Amino acid sequence: MQFNQLMISLAALLALAGCGSRQLQEPERPPAEVKKQIVQLLPAKTADREGWATDIYVAFAAQQIPSTTQNICAVLAVTEQESTFQADPPVPGLGKIARQEINRRAAKVHIPELLVSGALQVRSPNGKSYSDRLDAARSEKELSGIFDDFIGMVPLGKTLFGGFNPVHTGGPMQVSIAFAQAHARDYPYPVDGSIRREVFSRRGGMYFGIAHLLGYPVNYTEPLYRFADFNAGWYASRNAAFQHAVSVASGISLALDGDLVAHDSIMPGSTELAVRTLGKSLGMRNPTIRDQLEQGDSLAFEDSKLYKRVFELAERAEGKPLPRAVLPGIVLKSPKITRKLTTAWFAKRVDERYQRCMARAAGR
Repeated sequence: MQFNQLMISLAALLALAGCGSRQLQEPERPPAEVKKQIVQLLPAKTADREGWATDIYVAFAAQQIPSTTQNICAVLAVTEQESTFQADPPVPGLGKIARQEINRRAAKVHIPELLVSGALQVRSPNGKSYSDRLDAARSEKELSGIFDDFIGMVPLGKTLFGGFNPVHTGGPMQVSIAFAQAHARDYPYPVDGSIRREVFSRRGGMYFGIAHLLGYPVNYTEPLYRFADFNAGWYASRNAAFQHAVSVASGISLALDGDLVAHDSIMPGSTELAVRTLGKSLGMRNPTIRDQLEQGDSLAFEDSKLYKRVFELAERAEGKPLPRAVLPGIVLKSPKITRKLTTAWFAKRVDERYQRCMARAAGR
């Protein structure tokens, strides 16, 4: 009897862990059954429910991600939060935002606004001026196309943007275009011109968004931390917990942002400098510390000597176990954001949607 109760408790814990932990091994279901469940769990006002279900199922199948209820609800929760299930969601005041970005870049390279205004009056390939197209832009897909034309057709465009389109995210899950371009090798669809264009489609946006959300292994006990990682980067929640442990062990206050090394500088960042002060206690030299901190974008970091020894020191100092995941303390910054928002706010909002989805799936 006790054994049966233990197994029931274990099963309950695994169910609570859901998509937060390593992928649970559930029997694979027929495609029709999976798509039927997705259709049922989509928000009531979603248009073309069958189309959404097909694109989500293909993304799971192509990437060999288990189509569990937990994973389905995680994807639906993020998509609802990011776009309310619009493949190319409108952004209020987008034309104004775009002009501010152009003027900001112009000021950076000392180009007068008058010259920029003149360049925007040039007719673009569709016959309209760039200025008129900016004023009419309602979505990131439209804006990305305008910038592509502007960079390619107007000499000033190359000066301002150096060939790089400043629209960084897109699609129904608002996934990073740079992430999509880096993970496009096994993309299952014919590419319509470029991966950038694919991100703005429903099928591409869902494929790369699901890859970013679920395409890496974690040891989280709650999906909340995957949602934070979706916003802040893979393993940001795990790394923020490590930074907290470093602060406890060293007495040095650190921003819990999940960034363990300063990739854009040859100088060590604040986390690396704090860890170096523990070098003697860790029995590690600076080059080794750096090498192991650079594993912070993989699950392997948790098996490193550095990770284990820092937690040992911190828990000894604290006198109690420390969490292995915390919500990163990051304030969200974007021209599209008009109020103070954080990664924690984003993760909690998505988690609320996830919990409602799970309740619907359970018939509650």
